[in-house]
Amino acid sequence: MIDVSTLGHLETINIDRNCTLRYLKVGAGKPLILIHTIRTQLEYFNEVIPELAKHYTVYAVDLPGHGQSSIDTNIHYDEPTMRQAMMRFIQKCDLNDVTLAGESIGAVLALTVAAEIPGRITKVVASNTYDYETRYADGIRRGNLFANIVIANYAVPFYGAFFALFENWLFLGLAMKGGLKNKRWMPVKLLSVFNRTGYRRGYRYVERNVFANWKSWPAARALYSRVKAPVTLVYGDNDWSTLAERQRTAQALGNITIKTLENTGHFGFVDQPQKLLAVLLED
Repeated sequence: MIDVSTLGHLETINIDRNCTLRYLKVGAGKPLILIHTIRTQLEYFNEVIPELAKHYTVYAVDLPGHGQSSIDTNIHYDEPTMRQAMMRFIQKCDLNDVTLAGESIGAVLALTVAAEIPGRITKVVASNTYDYETRYADGIRRGNLFANIVIANYAVPFYGAFFALFENWLFLGLAMKGGLKNKRWMPVKLLSVFNRTGYRRGYRYVERNVFANWKSWPAARALYSRVKAPVTLVYGDNDWSTLAERQRTAQALGNITIKTLENTGHFGFVDQPQKLLAVLLED
């Protein structure tokens, strides 16, 4: 696995009094912001950052509570909270002509941020939008039987917080395997990075709180009609979403075209990074 610290500058930025975000800045050109999935962090994009940095100034950001960004156990980690954080990041860095690219909840955030600050965003690439949940952690639970059983336990009051403490490298890997199609397993070094992050103080709260605020992600579709920038909507052919859910998202954005990647699961930037790279570098 590529060590992102060798690619560029790992920095932190205070976006308000109680929130600090870690981010990687590398490359030259117009800004491209990469927004990761739930339970991952900026290293999620390791495989595509080196090539993207030849064309853009890349900003890969740890979402609030994720990676090495600050954790606050007194707030809710829902879509509006993360959207506001990403908007503040863009504003504090004074970025314009921005391309936003995200996967899963990162794809939802790319779209809602574009809706809120249209003057700064020129393009959006939204991969495997996580905007269809009908219950606690619905998407992840569709991945495989193991994920369904384990994540269902997270939802149980009091007991769920205790149960989550037992998450480990193997449990995490088995759950994330449900989001892969081309690969049999999440790359070992990358999985180890995700696993270590899980032992940060307060991280289990963040993980369960994102799941508990599941209603905020489908609610975000209400903002899609306000997106002014051109959108490339991408799905792996084995994403957790159904065809009807994908079409609903496309219609909310104005009946745009869906691009489907073969032999690709929900974690497309890990499962088929070269295919996502090709999409990002399209004119």
